[in-house]
Amino acid sequence: MTQSVEQTSPPGPEGSALTPNLQSAMLLTMLVNPNRDRIAERREATRREILGVAWQLARERGLSQLTLRDIAERVGMRAPSLYSHFESKNAIYDSMFAAAWTECLAVMTAAASSQAASPRAAMRQLARAFFDFSASDLSRHQLMNQRTIFGFEPSAESYAPAVATLEVLRAALAAQNVTSQADVDLCVAVIGGLVDAQLANDPGGDRWSRLLDRAIDMLADNLGIPAHA
Repeated sequence: MTQSVEQTSPPGPEGSALTPNLQSAMLLTMLVNPNRDRIAERREATRREILGVAWQLARERGLSQLTLRDIAERVGMRAPSLYSHFESKNAIYDSMFAAAWTECLAVMTAAASSQAASPRAAMRQLARAFFDFSASDLSRHQLMNQRTIFGFEPSAESYAPAVATLEVLRAALAAQNVTSQADVDLCVAVIGGLVDAQLANDPGGDRWSRLLDRAIDMLADNLGIPAHA
């Protein structure tokens, strides 16, 4: 291959063909730096900026108060231009929903893979991870777990990480022979109820956060999850 290129390459300034070293450098550059789709990269960067602004406004004014006009103004574009990135306000909510649950899934997966002294301690660990994640952001929790936005339903693709997050909890319970759907539902209700109470009555505090381990112990007693390894 190198010899063929040497024979057919046009002469250089001194009448000589390109050297093999130069040819190798050119080939290496082509392999290391493939063509980039810069237009797609810019579009993705703009989408991320729009979503970041949407979260900011949701936290400042309330999740249901988002408007395309306000988002566009803060991003620095005209409102109609948003439609080239998101077809509607619900499409923005959908992407926010997917991002929130994807982040939650990572948090829960990390908690499930951490070492725990006992099955009950592992259950407390999972509950704490979800509680702290949810209670730290009211707008995010509302979008993830409450029907705050009238008429909004997440797409199947965006709902997938929510299902995967529940499967993390389901797998942890199944490891302790807790497989009933009613038992899984009870666990979700206990943790979620404490999150709701914390956000509604003591946002930024720890009044219901302090009750989490006690509630999990009561639930574990009911489900037969041992307190010791």
